[in-house]
Amino acid sequence: MKSRRIKLPLIAVLLAVAVAAAAGWWWLKHQASVQASVQAAVQTVPPTSNPACNLPAEKANTPHAGMVWVPAGSFVLGDTVYPEEQPAGKVQVAGFWMDRSEVSNDAFAAFVKATGYVTVAERPVDLTLHTGLTPEMQKPGAVVFSMPDKINNSGDVRQWWRYVPGADWRHPGGPSTSIEGHGAFPVVHVTYADALAYAKWIGHKLPSEAQWEWAARGAQAQAASEHAQPLQANTWQGLFPVANSGDDGYIGLAPSGCYTPNALGLFDMIGNAWELTSDVWLPFHQGDNASHDQLPSELHRGDVQRTIKGGSYLCAPNYCMRYRSAARQPQDEDLAVSHLGFRTVLNAPAP
Repeated sequence: MKSRRIKLPLIAVLLAVAVAAAAGWWWLKHQASVQASVQAAVQTVPPTSNPACNLPAEKANTPHAGMVWVPAGSFVLGDTVYPEEQPAGKVQVAGFWMDRSEVSNDAFAAFVKATGYVTVAERPVDLTLHTGLTPEMQKPGAVVFSMPDKINNSGDVRQWWRYVPGADWRHPGGPSTSIEGHGAFPVVHVTYADALAYAKWIGHKLPSEAQWEWAARGAQAQAASEHAQPLQANTWQGLFPVANSGDDGYIGLAPSGCYTPNALGLFDMIGNAWELTSDVWLPFHQGDNASHDQLPSELHRGDVQRTIKGGSYLCAPNYCMRYRSAARQPQDEDLAVSHLGFRTVLNAPAP
């Protein structure tokens, strides 16, 4: 199994706006001063009285179980809230099928059982590519969110993001945590390679950014002009990152399907967990119909980030107003984080 590489992504350093969702490897080498607090800050799977929400029954003649049809159409991709959402431009999207919910722990576990796949977060770190890492950061692991009691500088994400050895999709908060009883929750701590491997296993693909945004809009050409925090989504209620009232029913991740679906029947397109797309990240829109899943010639594989969409349970009005279909962020290809999942698409005839 190929070992994992820790890198210094070029774009993450330059884009201060990406602090909440990118949370890249760039800061890990400077984390020694906070490593002593890691164990105390390790996040457990949030307790909830509802570990599963009942998805509505599908129609008996549905040709692709667990998926909904997204019709073809054209729309203006992008928004004006953050610079990376611009320039907005018209794109055309062909019809496709999309998972009605994010890939769950149970579904990913079935993939791992059938194939023996080992996720990136579980693989050894390649120490020949990066020097100066502390002993803790030389171990396989992932980046975990933990709510601080207070913060001294809102620009320092190390106060609420921690690299936790032993954190992975089975142990989302670290070795002492488990997904037992949380099979209906979205799988997290998956990288681009992990999501792609799962998608290929079932004969699907990862959505392009245009496909994802079109589906999140409910295949509506005109996006909602209202940018208020959505009521039917799992987001952060309160002052991020120190206070979350949980008014939406959950402090952390929620099971799939707990909130009202959009017009197409897609659940949790906004909030809960960010979702991977196939598009290589660029800090602007190119305004055409290209899929952007190929690497620009100036980028090396180790420096690549992918575009993620939808926001997560960590998005709040005071910090990350990205609970919108047009919102986008970069995510390092090989970095596993606790608020990122995915869903798949299928190019197949309409029902």
